Amino acid sequence: MKKWIALFSQTGSEIVDLALHFDRWPDIIVTNNSDESEWHPQILKLHKGGLSGLSGKSRIKVVSSFEAKTANFLHGISSIDSFITLHGWLRIIPENICNIYTIYNGHPGLITEYPELKGKDPQERMFNSGNYTYYGSVVHRVVPEVDSGEIVSEVKRFNTMKTLDEVFTGLKSTSLAAWIDFLRNNDIIKL
Repeated sequence: MKKWIALFSQTGSEIVDLALHFDRWPDIIVTNNSDESEWHPQILKLHKGGLSGLSGKSRIKVVSSFEAKTANFLHGISSIDSFITLHGWLRIIPENICNIYTIYNGHPGLITEYPELKGKDPQERMFNSGNYTYYGSVVHRVVPEVDSGEIVSEVKRFNTMKTLDEVFTGLKSTSLAAWIDFLRNNDIIKL
């Protein structure tokens, strides 16, 4: 089984959702968010050593803003065949790192149909425009150009959302579904 390394900059809630779905924690979880009060409670418990019940052991690594920008920390914790996933990782992965490792990013926006949703915070842009017939999320390979790698999973739904909260909830749901589809259909996470 490949070593699974998951990165987050915000709460890590998507990592928790995937771990609960697959009954497996990533081998290493990396964050550049040093404010533990913002982390999902289960990530914090895992970090403090008080979480059990899922298979696999995980450790949390907190990196500095500089380390997050260069992503050189990956050299010390991964190998060429590691499986690296980004979950709300709000940093651009440099080209040299993209060329060494296979990295996948979940993107909360249907960038296959609406390329203007590429980049940070597509939720607000989608809501403020109000011109989207569909909504959804993708998982794509990380390449030097932002949100331009090969799409490996996509979840698309008809848009009936009226509030910003519905947009956030809908995109979170489709993002999780896209990850589950990708991971299950490609035998990335062995059960």
